[in-house]
Amino acid sequence: MQKVQVENNADGTTLITINRPERRNAICAETALMLQKAFQDFERSGTQKAAVLTGAGNEAFSGGADTGNFPELWRCIPTVGFETNKPIISAVGGWCVGGALVLSMMCDLTVAAENAKFSYPEARLGFTGGLIAGLAARIPHKVAMEMMLLCRILDSQRAYNVGLINEVVPTGQQVPVALKMAREMTDFSPLVLKTLKRFVTEGVLAQGPSEESGRAQRALYEVKESEDADEARSAVKEKRKAVYKGR
Repeated sequence: MQKVQVENNADGTTLITINRPERRNAICAETALMLQKAFQDFERSGTQKAAVLTGAGNEAFSGGADTGNFPELWRCIPTVGFETNKPIISAVGGWCVGGALVLSMMCDLTVAAENAKFSYPEARLGFTGGLIAGLAARIPHKVAMEMMLLCRILDSQRAYNVGLINEVVPTGQQVPVALKMAREMTDFSPLVLKTLKRFVTEGVLAQGPSEESGRAQRALYEVKESEDADEARSAVKEKRKAVYKGR
C-alpha cells in the first residue's frame, strides 16, 4: 500500500494523503521522504496551483512521528524541508499529534472536522525536534505554551477560537471543504498569492532555531544529492576534470 497518495486534479488542485490508517497515519522515514517529494513535484508543476494535505480516514490526520521508524521530520514540513510559495491547506480529521501538529500549523490554511484534536505531548514523552516553537508565532503565546508545556489538548472549537484553524466542519467533510477552498484560489493571481505568502513566511512570521536548522540541512542535502556531486565523485574516481551542470 502506497504510504502517500497524490491526486492531481484537472482543476489545478492537488490532494496529498498520508495513507497509513492502520498506524494512525504516523509519519515514518519513508513517509517523510515521500511527502517531501510530493510537495517538490507540486511546486515544480506548471498546472497545479493549490494543494490540500490530509490523512486517510477520519480517526487521525496523523499521530505524528513513527517512533518505530523515526523520520527526518523536517523534510516534509512546508517552507522547511521544501520550498513552495503556492498555498497549502491542511484538512484535519481526528487526532493531530506531535510532528503532525507542526505539519498542519506550517500550512497556510486549515479546515478541521468537529472530531479534530490537536496535541503536542512531547514534554511528557521526553523528546522534541523543536519545530513546534513556531506555534507561538501563530496563536496566542499563552495558549501555545499551554499546549507545549502542559501537553493540553485543543478540540476543534477551541482551535478555531484561538486561530489555529480557519473552519470547523462536520466530520468527513474536511477534505471536500478544503478542496473547495483550494479551487477558489486557482482562479486568483498566482503571482499575488506567491508574493503574499513569501512576504508572510520570510518577513512576518518568526523563525525558530529548528526551522533555520532544517532549511540549512535542506540546502546542504540539495548539494550532496545533486548531479554535480555525483559528477565530482566520478571525476575523482576516474582522475579527470569534473564537468559541472549546476544541478
